Amino acid sequence: MVKISALQHDPSLHVPLRPGDPTPVQRNLKSSMHPFAKARERNRALNAAKMDKMFAKPFVDALEGHIDAVEVLAKPVESLTTVASGSWDGGILLHNLHSRSQLLNLSQAHKGKVSGLTFADPKGTRLLSCGVDKTVKMWRTSTGDGDHLVTGGGNEPLAVFPWKTAFNSIDHHRSDPLFATASSTVQVWDETKSAPISNLTFPTSNETISSVRFNLAESSVLASVGSDRTFTLYDIRTGKAERRVIMQFRSNALAWSPTLPTMVLLASEDHNLYTFDVRHLDAPVQIYKGHVAAVMSCDWAPTGVEFVSGGWDRTVRIWSSREAGATSKGPGGREVVYHTKRMQRVTSTMYSADARFILSGSDDGNVRIWKAKASDKLGIITARERAAMEYRESLVKRWSVDKDVGRVMRTRHLPKAVYKAGQLKNTMLEARRVKEERRRQHTRAGESKPTAEKKKVVITEQS
Repeated sequence: MVKISALQHDPSLHVPLRPGDPTPVQRNLKSSMHPFAKARERNRALNAAKMDKMFAKPFVDALEGHIDAVEVLAKPVESLTTVASGSWDGGILLHNLHSRSQLLNLSQAHKGKVSGLTFADPKGTRLLSCGVDKTVKMWRTSTGDGDHLVTGGGNEPLAVFPWKTAFNSIDHHRSDPLFATASSTVQVWDETKSAPISNLTFPTSNETISSVRFNLAESSVLASVGSDRTFTLYDIRTGKAERRVIMQFRSNALAWSPTLPTMVLLASEDHNLYTFDVRHLDAPVQIYKGHVAAVMSCDWAPTGVEFVSGGWDRTVRIWSSREAGATSKGPGGREVVYHTKRMQRVTSTMYSADARFILSGSDDGNVRIWKAKASDKLGIITARERAAMEYRESLVKRWSVDKDVGRVMRTRHLPKAVYKAGQLKNTMLEARRVKEERRRQHTRAGESKPTAEKKKVVITEQS
């Protein structure tokens, strides 16, 4: 007789422990058993990078209603769907991003363009606006009912704050009933008073302030940029300007980082963006290059990892603050330059409160909605789809140093005018670099030393 020994298997190794758990899979991790694992993974990474480009459709919708250029955008702190926009036609629109409809239409809010918008409370029930008609107006946009907003109010403002000069920007204090305005001076106002309570500008300053913003963490600190190429820090507790930096070129907009209280972002007239640490204003932390015209607006994502900018070159660009380098190579190598044929010069950009969408206002009178990640799928995503997307994203990140994967990631489709302007700009910068190098070669050794580009940005610092 032949003795047969039956194989005994532990059921716990082959059967799910609980209903709904995945079936256990046996894997042999010995490298000699998988000779082509690296090649297969590299091929998957290349396919994942190509798929990301194939499914990159960033444009979502356009919110119409304005008949002139959209100058400013604003969102309340505690709302994911409410956005206000102000135009050169003097009108203010309140949009609902979820239904893509208008909640409120103030067609003649100001005489002349609306130059500033900010919500006076976190829920977005009151809106402050300023314009070139030398007035600040407060509007009731809705009545707060928890997370639900019920549109109310009329076309009559709750309060009007007149002044002698046109206003260029406005921002509200994080918790107190105070707001700051920018004109020929920086002024702090109380909502209960008809005149400013303090003037913060340097006594010797003759500039026109273009933008003013409260710090998100230390709400008594205020920053502004002006026409005489200055970036200034104020403290409303002392009632005066504390520090001022004069730069090579004028800044058009500024934004405080939501996660790093000392980090500020400047959108400059020299086609670049700069991040500064306000503790060390002698040089920027990082320079971001890519635009081929003046950068008109900028805004941080709520995560503090990325920021968006809009420029005179008719493009919207997304940047990663954690990536070193001076190009518009975005996080993970994904698409970062957004444009359409009909979009004109971009004057305002903003992240949505959940960091999933980007809004831009341009000269053609439209407020456009973009996906923050161009290849994102809108709608319900199953757990299996989410796992596959995260796996592909990690593959692309791991293999980004590969020649073919990196080439696909770096591919950018630009309008012909922007591409040609970029080529011309690179030629001019290269000619300037060669000229400086030749001048240095023909001077006595040690007399002409190269200066770091970051050291050229700031001319002087005053305190």
